[in-house]
Amino acid sequence: MLAPALHNDSQRPQPDSLWRAMAARVAQRQPPVSTGAPLARDLAVDVAVIGAGYSGLSAAYALQKRGVDCAVFDANPVGWGASGRNGGVVSSKFRLSFPQIDKLHGLDAAKRMHRLAHDGVRVVESFIDEFKLERAHFEHTGSLRCAHTERAFAAICAEADWVRTQLGDTSMTVQPREEVRRETGSSEFVGGVLSADAGTILPLEYVYGLARGLTERGVPIYEATPVVEMTRSQGGPAGVVLRTPGGTVRARQVIVATNAYSDLTSATAAYQRELVPFRSAMIATERLPAELDDRLMTQRRSYTETRRMMKWFRKVDGRMLFGGRDAFGKEGQATGFDALQRAMVALFPDLADLRIEYQWSGYVGMTFNALPHAGRSDDATTFCLGYNGAGVAMASLLGQHAAALALGETPELALLGQQGLRPVPFHSLRAPGVRVVAAWYQFLDAVGA
Repeated sequence: MLAPALHNDSQRPQPDSLWRAMAARVAQRQPPVSTGAPLARDLAVDVAVIGAGYSGLSAAYALQKRGVDCAVFDANPVGWGASGRNGGVVSSKFRLSFPQIDKLHGLDAAKRMHRLAHDGVRVVESFIDEFKLERAHFEHTGSLRCAHTERAFAAICAEADWVRTQLGDTSMTVQPREEVRRETGSSEFVGGVLSADAGTILPLEYVYGLARGLTERGVPIYEATPVVEMTRSQGGPAGVVLRTPGGTVRARQVIVATNAYSDLTSATAAYQRELVPFRSAMIATERLPAELDDRLMTQRRSYTETRRMMKWFRKVDGRMLFGGRDAFGKEGQATGFDALQRAMVALFPDLADLRIEYQWSGYVGMTFNALPHAGRSDDATTFCLGYNGAGVAMASLLGQHAAALALGETPELALLGQQGLRPVPFHSLRAPGVRVVAAWYQFLDAVGA
């Protein structure tokens, strides 16, 4: 039996996040459906999916719907990675704005990317309905982008106007200063733009629900089953051989859906070179006093700000949830949590005396061109990764497109399609590079540039 070649992170439990605490409360009332034990035998399938997050489970769903024999494998429990740690924002956007896409790639590309962005939200809605994921508490309440300077406000207003005139999309509306202050409860913003086609979700319950639904439909999900080696078949039918500590898997096709945690084993480490993993940290306060609960974030949306080192916030479980990028710390370290609390209090001074009850972090898969990637790395392996902080909807969508690619189909991917792997230039310098860029962004934010 092979000894697993694992990154140290895979040996640790999932962080004690608010999402885990909420899921545990639900489980006490309604025990969860088991999604499966580790693989303990040899297995043959048409398609093997590596990664039991949104992408991998969405791919398995698309395969099962087509009657394709498939199985899902993960080094950790379902939702251990970004799918169980993110902020639960369901958004219809990319890291690049649609005017930026037009400037770089033309209007036709911007239109196709716009359709894909909104398709992602539709996929989440369809999963909620089909699998009856009431526990995920999806709310289509929109997302409000709050401007921290007049210059930033002018820029997002211009973007909303461009989307309306060039794409015919009227879902983005400008909110003046007083309206943003009244809704958020913060006087630190000069205005905002509301994107109506967005919402919030309990991210861990969403991925748990997908796994339960697939398990009930007969799709095996093998947790605690790291794929430690991936080789091409020799002397038999074309395909791939996956070696795990508990058995060997033979598959005609493989879908790699490991995103920012691709380096957990050497078998998928090459896909990590497509990415610059960026730490994202979150804090959640104790439950708000009734007066604050009534006054802050009254529309139950998700909220972001326009700083380059963006912070985002929302209300959930009667608490303030506040998150942001933290390039300077490693996952699991306390670095960044105190800075988040200071940023939160700067926007919402009334929260200064509230206790922080939960804090956790994870990695966001950032790409060199700021867009997700989906494609074939060879004739037997497909990948989807790099959601750049907007993964709930886009991972749910691209997992299905990765399944189509694995079956030889040609889904509409616009700028997201990629043939072969394209490692980030000077990938070995990514850590110091991220620190330099983040420090520069923080300086620009501080001076209001």
